[in-house]
Order: sequence, then C-alpha cells, then structure tokens
Amino acid sequence: KGGSPLLWQHLFWFFGHPEVYIAILPAMGLCSQLVSVFSRKPIFGYKAMVYAMLSIGIMGFMVWGHHMFMSGMSPYSGFAFSVMTMAIGVPSAIKTFNWLGTLWGGKIRLSSPMLFAIGFVSLFVSGGISGPFLAQPVLDIPLHDTYFVTGHFHLIMGVASIFGIFAATYYWFPKMFGRLMNESLARWHFWFSLVGTYAIFMPMHYLGMAGHPRRYSQLTEVGFLHNLLPLQKFITYVAFITIAGQFIFLFNLFWSMKFGKKASDNPWEATTLEWTTATPPPHDNFAGRTPVIHHGPYEYSVPGEPRDYVMQTDPLTVAVR
Repeated sequence: KGGSPLLWQHLFWFFGHPEVYIAILPAMGLCSQLVSVFSRKPIFGYKAMVYAMLSIGIMGFMVWGHHMFMSGMSPYSGFAFSVMTMAIGVPSAIKTFNWLGTLWGGKIRLSSPMLFAIGFVSLFVSGGISGPFLAQPVLDIPLHDTYFVTGHFHLIMGVASIFGIFAATYYWFPKMFGRLMNESLARWHFWFSLVGTYAIFMPMHYLGMAGHPRRYSQLTEVGFLHNLLPLQKFITYVAFITIAGQFIFLFNLFWSMKFGKKASDNPWEATTLEWTTATPPPHDNFAGRTPVIHHGPYEYSVPGEPRDYVMQTDPLTVAVR
C-alpha cells in the first residue's frame, strides 16, 4: 500500500522549514558581527541576541504546519501552528531592534561589507512584514500558492541570505587573498542587487493579492490575469538586469585576486583573532603561536583607549566595561 500524502507533507515540511533557519541564522550572526565592526560599537544587547537566536532555532521545529493550512488539517492544529509562527517573530524582532541599536549613535563606515549587512537587515524586515499575513489560516487560504508567498520567501530568506554571503565575501576576501576588492565595483554591485531585488519581489505581493498563482509558466489565456501581464513583464526585465549585475561581482572577485589593492593585516580595524595573523594566514593560522586572549571581541570606542578598537590579544589600558 502507498503512504499517506498528508504524512509525506508533514515529514517534508518538518525538515523543510527548519532548513530555512539553517540557511538564515549564519547570515544573522554575520550581520551582527559586521554591524558592530563598521559602527565602531559593541553589539547592542549581546545576550538577548544569543537567546533570540537559540529561540529561533528551537521554535523553527514547531511551525512547519503553516505550510499546510490548505491540507484540511484540524482547525485546532491550524490555530496552534498559527500562534507559534507569529510567536517566532518576537525573537526575530529582538535581533532586528538590536541591530538598529548597534547602528544608533555609531561612527558608521559604509564600506562594501557594511552595505550588504544593512541590505540584509532591510530585506529581512521587508520580507518579515508579510510573514504574519501568511501565518494566519484565514489569510493564508486565499494567498496560498500565489506570488505573495514567492515575494515573501525570497525577500526574507532567499535573497537576504545571499546578501549575507556577499557581505562575508567582501569582508574576509582581504584576509584570504591579501588584496582588497574594488570598492567602486562593489557599490555598483550592491545597488544593482538591492534595487533589483525590491523591484522584482515587492510587486509580487500585489500579484499574489490579485490572485496570480505561482508555478505556472503560461497564463496568458486566463482572462482575469490579463491586466497583470505588464507587471509580469516588468519583473522579468528587472530580473535579467539584476542577474547581469551579478557579473560585476564575479569580475571584481577574480580581478581583485591578482590586481586588487594590497591589504594590510587588518584593513577593517576589527578586533577578532583572524585579523591578528599575517595576510594571507600562514599554516595553522598562527604559525605555532597560541594567541593570548585578554577580553571579548567587541571592544570598540572604549573611553580612554588611544584607538577606537582594541584587539582581543591586546590588554585594555583602562578598566573593562
């Protein structure tokens, strides 16, 4: 006998939804790191950030049923999954407010890694706003399998996590190759990517609310969707332009490996251990020398210190905050 399609859905989404957080949590951690480095401030509410990340990781295993409101599940199950899904927005909001708190009053340096970190926060917030709509069965039923879902998912996870990858590449490239990526090309890449992403996926929310289903290659004969075809064409054109913009990144990546400006051992004036090694790092990273750690990794703008950052391997000359 064959298995139950409903059971298969439960098993699939029990894997499928935590996988989303597996993809986004590293980008969240990276964003916290970069926002601190380029704001020249310690991470605001560090402990709250850690607990929020743990909460997201645990609650991510309890919300898979929101993909299945249309499957005929019990209204009681639907209510439980709805409440848990909206509750996961609380630790997400904590992280967002703490990122903004880290930026607030900082000496912000808008280098390319920071631009993509801020872009990550922007996309995460923009995509997250549409999440509570899909978390409620009464709203999810008409929006299920429409472009509204496509727009939501790609803003909050699909492209946001890719922005984390770009931010990490621009940040650690100097340490890996001893050269800086071209900053002008990086900025062009950022604006192509950010503006293109919003121009593609924001209109999809409107398409979804207008009843346009996803996963169809051809809908020109569906009469009530005819007025949406110009918007579909616009999205297609912008998608091609945005994809073309990614070749800026590829060119910058490979060109900078050989011709990029030579980087110092610590070009971003960061405090963590990887920036205490030579560039590129020697075998075993520290060439047989075990680094001595004197304090935490986010000692920025410490009053009384001669510089606005103190490496973890350097003792503080003033009392630890």
